Amino acid sequence: MADRSERMAQAQPLTHAAAVLPPEPGLWARMRDSDLWHSFRGHPSAIFAAALLAVLTLTAILAPWITAQDPYDLAALQLINSEIPPIWNPAGQWPYLLGTDVQGRDILSAILYGSRISLVIGFASVILALAVGLSLGLIAGYFGGWVDNVIMRVGDVLLSMPFILIAILISAMAGAALPPGLRDVLAAPILIVAIAVPSWVQYARTVRASAMVERKKEYVQAARLIRVKSWRVMLHHILPNTLTPIMVAATLNFGLAILSEATLSFLGVGMPPDQPSLGTLIRIGNQYLFSGLWWIVVFPAVQLCLIVLSVNMIGDWLRDALNPKLQ
Repeated sequence: MADRSERMAQAQPLTHAAAVLPPEPGLWARMRDSDLWHSFRGHPSAIFAAALLAVLTLTAILAPWITAQDPYDLAALQLINSEIPPIWNPAGQWPYLLGTDVQGRDILSAILYGSRISLVIGFASVILALAVGLSLGLIAGYFGGWVDNVIMRVGDVLLSMPFILIAILISAMAGAALPPGLRDVLAAPILIVAIAVPSWVQYARTVRASAMVERKKEYVQAARLIRVKSWRVMLHHILPNTLTPIMVAATLNFGLAILSEATLSFLGVGMPPDQPSLGTLIRIGNQYLFSGLWWIVVFPAVQLCLIVLSVNMIGDWLRDALNPKLQ
């Protein structure tokens, strides 16, 4: 009986101590206390770039509610309102703040709708290239041997050709193979694949190098020793240790993907004129640049530059913040 009372007395302080333990901090609290957030708060250019990108993205998402017209609705375009200059020009008219093009399309509305297409295509192409590159890089680095040789030689072939040439070739072949009625409908998915195909090699090389280092460490050898499945070792043990350089590469390649989409659309193998992206708007406006209608090409070009600039500034900050040599 005395032994039982003594055990209960010893257990009471433990129960009381467990009851007063503070709750585990949530995800936002952990992010707020992280070194990355501390670095972000002390980096004015990163804060400016993030705020600028947030404004550009938010206005693009809210385009149907804040624009004067739907530039994709051809029935809403009126030729009587064509070639109107910006609002600060004496000939400008409300509500066309940035003027109109030769079809009567509001430039600001077209820019915001075009930004939606450019951002979605850029983001989706990066995600697709990232998924393919991560998978193939993990397989090549973990297994090695002939598997590694085959994957890397395919990557070498893609790297030996100009990026834009591969994208143009894929877009042209897909456009020629599809029926005329599906070309415009599938223009965005074709662009996503065309940009992602030559882009996955960089991710695969980065992950492969990290996987080849990690597979020789003790924790991976121990997982192999107890017969953990290969896919589980790659996903749960190797992949988390390779994400730091991948995050930086994906951020910087997001801006490159947007530029690639604009380039393809400018060359005429991207989005069609009735679904204009920023590249399509620049291509259309370039035809009227020397006729005095400068606003048709200048404002979409400025929007494209602001998006890519903000993304690249965030990528530069992320590269410095995650570099252990600069800590």
